[in-house]
Amino acid sequence: MSLDNAVWMLTALAAVVVLLTRMRLSSEQAQSGHAVVPLTVVNAHTLIGVAALVVWIVYLTSPGGGLGALALVAWWLEVLLGILILARWFARPGKHAADTTGDSWAEGPSLSILGHVGMLLGISFFTWVVLADKLG
Repeated sequence: MSLDNAVWMLTALAAVVVLLTRMRLSSEQAQSGHAVVPLTVVNAHTLIGVAALVVWIVYLTSPGGGLGALALVAWWLEVLLGILILARWFARPGKHAADTTGDSWAEGPSLSILGHVGMLLGISFFTWVVLADKLG
C-alpha cells in the first residue's frame, strides 16, 4: 500500500469519526447520565471537523504551501475537542448527578475511545506526513 493510499484511507476514517460523534451526541436526551455533552460543544466538534476535512482534502489534491499546516491546526483542535468530550465519560459524577447508562450504540465509552484514540494516532501520522513532506 502506498503512503498516499494510506493517507486517503485515514482521511475517510477521520470523516467517519466526526460523523459518528455527531450522530451519537446530537441529542442531549439520548446521552447518558452525567456524561451529557452540551449541543454547542457537539456543534463546535462537527464544524471544526468538517473544516479540517475540507482544508485537508484541498491540501491532498494539491500539496504544498501553508495549507497543510492550516489543516493540521484544525485537525489538532478537533482531536483536542474530541478527547475533552471523551473525558466527560470519565468525570466523577456530582452528588445528585444521574448515573451513566448505556446507549443504543455501545455499553459505555468503548466505541468513542476507539474512535478518538484512533483519531489521535491518525492525526499524528498526518503531522509526520506534512512535516516530512512525504506526499507525492
